[in-house]
Amino acid sequence: MLSGFELFLTSPGLHAVWGYRVAHWLWRRKRRILARMLSNWLRFLTGIEIHPGAKIGRRFFVDHGMGVVIGETAVVGDDVLIYHGVTLGGKLNSPVKRHPTIGNHVLIGAESILIGDITIGDDVIIGAGSVVTKNVAAGERVVGTQLRKLD
Repeated sequence: MLSGFELFLTSPGLHAVWGYRVAHWLWRRKRRILARMLSNWLRFLTGIEIHPGAKIGRRFFVDHGMGVVIGETAVVGDDVLIYHGVTLGGKLNSPVKRHPTIGNHVLIGAESILIGDITIGDDVIIGAGSVVTKNVAAGERVVGTQLRKLD
């Protein structure tokens, strides 16, 4: 078990979240270039990319976070745990809500991909390697590919 001091010194997930909080503060104050520069520097240092425009709740934790990508319009609730390689990505390249909204008490397994303006309810578990492109109701468990027909 790691000590608090060891986590403070060595956890890229913690460093990425702490840095995101500063970048998000800058983003909200219209210091967009500085926020993006800080975000890019943190990505270089930690391997975790969190856009400063994303909204992330309390007690968010990235465990073994290499390769995590969280897009600009993503919303992440409280007490969310995500593992390495998770993508909260968008489908569009326009100024609309285009990234997932994640509820509270959600676990997202390694290498999972959540794409588009979808909603993941509270208390959801998404298994490793899942691809999710449609809403998931509260309390559900998702494994594998959850694709829907494109119109």
